[in-house]
Amino acid sequence: MSSHSMPLQDVSRLIVQGPQTKRTKRRSRDCLGEGVESECTPTELIQQWSPGHKHQRFLSKGKENHSNQFVLGSRPRRRKESSSNVSCDLLPDELLLRISSYLSLQDLLRMALVCKRWRRVALDKALWTSVDLEGSTRTDAALQQVLRNGVRRLRCPRSFIERSHFTGSGPLLLVQMDLSSSSIPTSALESIVCRCRLLENLSLEGLQLSDAIMSSLSANPHLRQLNLSGCSGFSAAAVGQTLQRCCSIKQLNVSWCAFSGDHVRTVVDNLSSTVTHLNLSGYRENLALDDVKVLVTRCPHIHTLDLSDSTLLMADCLPVLKQLKALVHLSLSRCYHIHLAALTDLGRMFPALCLLDMFGVVPDSHLPQLKKEMPHISINSRPFSNVARPTPASRFSDALMWNERCHLRVKP
Repeated sequence: MSSHSMPLQDVSRLIVQGPQTKRTKRRSRDCLGEGVESECTPTELIQQWSPGHKHQRFLSKGKENHSNQFVLGSRPRRRKESSSNVSCDLLPDELLLRISSYLSLQDLLRMALVCKRWRRVALDKALWTSVDLEGSTRTDAALQQVLRNGVRRLRCPRSFIERSHFTGSGPLLLVQMDLSSSSIPTSALESIVCRCRLLENLSLEGLQLSDAIMSSLSANPHLRQLNLSGCSGFSAAAVGQTLQRCCSIKQLNVSWCAFSGDHVRTVVDNLSSTVTHLNLSGYRENLALDDVKVLVTRCPHIHTLDLSDSTLLMADCLPVLKQLKALVHLSLSRCYHIHLAALTDLGRMFPALCLLDMFGVVPDSHLPQLKKEMPHISINSRPFSNVARPTPASRFSDALMWNERCHLRVKP
């Protein structure tokens, strides 16, 4: 038997032990793997089985840098600079109030939902003194909120209001209010006007009123501009009482109301001498020469007078109107019984007259000749009256209210 030969028993023993050794190695690896993931793994095993550190790679570029070694490695990320410890909680209420003054109405209401402090700032009366609700989709809730917050200037034209009553018992601080052409129940309007005592400028154009509303207006002695154009629903006695008590009115617009002859006579008989701008147009069969005589006597300081669409007036009304020495703007449009020949002496009769509106009376063919005879008078340049209206027709897109823009507005 050669030295390289082995007994058959030894060979069989090696064959049997071979697979067992592989199994033991595999088991040892499994045990090590389980040991690394276990909570009680020794430190030596963690270091043994952790991945090795990356070695930096050295490259040589070009012959000129053959002896130099370049290191390609990633730069460490720059740490973000720590932000300064500035928080809204550290700002004083005065500064937070100033920041809030630049917010829109929607954002201010959202701000009030953040916390108690922000709600106190957002509802501060200084932010709600001048509010424009035009374009608001929830006018009822917004109007209730601004009235509660002590608004002084309120612009809410062409709005749709469904609420029949606005709660509250104390007096409102409203000084200027524009609800022109809005859809609002009469009872809701009564609940607002009955709490007003400080009104100076008011526009209710096109609304359905009542005697109770007119009586509430009488409680505002400082009322200076009143626009009731196109209104209806109140008696002649109610409008007479309002004009008697509101003796500081300077601009009055009662054109195209649902007036009878009794209404027109009551208005003329109760006009205050403080009136300087008057629009009494639209009363075709109800305004006569006798009414004009009373008007001129009671209001000698009128600057702007609109008697358009009064078909009963004739050329004999011009000598009566001549008594108005301060008359600057006269409108007699569609007074068809005033002949064109009577207009040639207007320049001499009214030395202060600057604007003359005679739409429908002066044909376009005669207009150049009339302008030549009265070069200092602008003829037919104002198709719409601006008496007591909060927003002039020429500046309708500016969203102004009596020449001022509201501070807090609805974001479009």
